[in-house]
Amino acid sequence: MLTYDVEARRMDAHGAVATTKDAEIILDTDLAGRPDAFNPAELLLAAVAACMIKGIERVAPMLKFDFLGVEVKLHGVRQDSPPKMISIDYEIIVDTDEDDHRLDLLHTNVRKFGTISNTVAQATKLEGVIRRRSPMP
Repeated sequence: MLTYDVEARRMDAHGAVATTKDAEIILDTDLAGRPDAFNPAELLLAAVAACMIKGIERVAPMLKFDFLGVEVKLHGVRQDSPPKMISIDYEIIVDTDEDDHRLDLLHTNVRKFGTISNTVAQATKLEGVIRRRSPMP
């Protein structure tokens, strides 16, 4: 079993800082919000995106899948009462010349083996597509 440790502490009424290993991230915990930090919902979406990108990095060599870059766009919908994320839609955009079948295979593997995406999918609707980046004109 793998384990993970993160510590977070309040800096002031406008934010907090989370740390792990040699990394830190500023958290938006201000009730009015702040534009220079991720709020908890945005952190959740970022975690899903990071999981998907890391999954691609992990499975691409096994599949001998050739790509130059990946972008993940996510859209979360939050309900107010009780407060929870009711859905997350995503689009994975891969800069690749691989055919559609191979792109679908990559998507299947990312969905099947993503720790965070699998966890989130058990709690809310997680749906999305994978597509090839359009070639530059």
